[in-house]
Amino acid sequence: MPADKRFNPDELKQLLQNKYGTGVRVEVFPKAEREGTGEEPAQEPASPRDLTFDYRPSQIKEYLDRFVIQQDEAKKVLATAICDHYHHIQNCSDPDESREYKKQNIIITGPTGVGKTYLIQNIARLIGVPFCKADATRYSETGYVGGDVEDLIRELVQQANDDVRLAEYGIVYLDEIDKIAGPTGVIGRDVSGHGVQRGLLKLMEETEVPLRSPTDIASQMQSLMEIQSGRKPEKKTINTKHILFIVSGAFNGLTEIVGKRLGSRQIGFMGGEQEPERKEELLLQQVRSTDFVEYGFEAEFIGRLPVVTHCRRLSVDDLFQILKRSEGSLLKQYKRDFLAYGIDAYFKDGAMRALAELAEREETGARGLMTVCERVFRDYKYHLPDHEVTELVADRRLVEDPKASLDELLARPDLHHDTILQFQLKRFETEFHQRYGVEITFTPEAVALISERVRGPNADVLQYCRNLFREYEHGMKLLARGQASKPLSVDPQVIEDPAGSLERWIRETYK
Repeated sequence: MPADKRFNPDELKQLLQNKYGTGVRVEVFPKAEREGTGEEPAQEPASPRDLTFDYRPSQIKEYLDRFVIQQDEAKKVLATAICDHYHHIQNCSDPDESREYKKQNIIITGPTGVGKTYLIQNIARLIGVPFCKADATRYSETGYVGGDVEDLIRELVQQANDDVRLAEYGIVYLDEIDKIAGPTGVIGRDVSGHGVQRGLLKLMEETEVPLRSPTDIASQMQSLMEIQSGRKPEKKTINTKHILFIVSGAFNGLTEIVGKRLGSRQIGFMGGEQEPERKEELLLQQVRSTDFVEYGFEAEFIGRLPVVTHCRRLSVDDLFQILKRSEGSLLKQYKRDFLAYGIDAYFKDGAMRALAELAEREETGARGLMTVCERVFRDYKYHLPDHEVTELVADRRLVEDPKASLDELLARPDLHHDTILQFQLKRFETEFHQRYGVEITFTPEAVALISERVRGPNADVLQYCRNLFREYEHGMKLLARGQASKPLSVDPQVIEDPAGSLERWIRETYK
């Protein structure tokens, strides 16, 4: 074929994107793969990297505790299964031992918003493997309208930045798996149920998945380009042997199946006079493979998911702890949102408790916190940036009557100044003790003086306090060695003359 008749990759890319949108992805192959096209070779792909895993189950659980409140039993089960899986991958040089190993794919049961996805996301982030999440309802049996289950594996490769070896260590998380539990006795192929289960079954065992989907237009055009260059299209695949599969769902109705199997006498012994939620949790702890089969799953499918754990429903106190203690607390996002407008926001325990109570009524778990926060703070985000408000303190009253609190704040822009000043000074007292080993406390008169001096949209109380003692490191060390049992009092005299006050403190400490 004459050179001027050959495909130009850039022109092809532009043509496809004009017709199908910018989401179309076209790879430009190196020159060696396009002999005679006259195109410059693409950059060599990065070398694939091997997995390094040296965690213990307790270390993984300790990490998860920072982000996910409660769910201790689920954390232990997941941490143990994850360690078993990746330790095996790292030590599977013996072919006989590798053949004998049964992969510990996992089922997680539990209502929406209890942290199922968040647990797995944080595990993948900790150990440094690609993570791919999808809803089971996206997929259908091959040959029908809907996604092909093999697309999950291709997406995992994309998450690994096309590092196939790293993707082979990844985690596939499939939510709403209970929605593909098909009815028993179906004749022929079932698009949304058993057919998808059979497709996933093949992936969960071990198979080679082609990186190019036969139904994807971009992949078809790539193959056409290779044919035009006189080469046979290369078949690239990824092996699923070491990819961990985790599925989850609410499994509504599963407790009735478990209860029927156990019988009323044993259920009464387990549940007693406890709350319905507790009885449900106890029943789900007794779930067996036969219960999942009766629910609508094929025995072969459930047999490839040997690890089963449950995430329980979240209480008001759990939701409060998520806001107050979780490193992924939603309130950190809201604090950043307000800071973007120059507004320093603080959230009191009363506000967090009230938000948790409202979120619990939503019956969507931790997701209810977002719904409630958006409802409560929406008008604050809209109105405060247009006014001279630089400080916001959320308390229970604000959550319960946001409009009245907003009107009051707009009428008095400095309404929360003194409250936030107290917060910041308490924070500085803690910071000072951690840094120097010296306890201090501010007198009311000192607080009033600082309040007068540190005002305005660019005021920084913490920095002001840090500057007071910045040049007296040696004196602080002397104080720390002879520190008295009671905290040192920071009064206006200390603020006016920090050097003289420090000298006085040292004399009084060592007299």
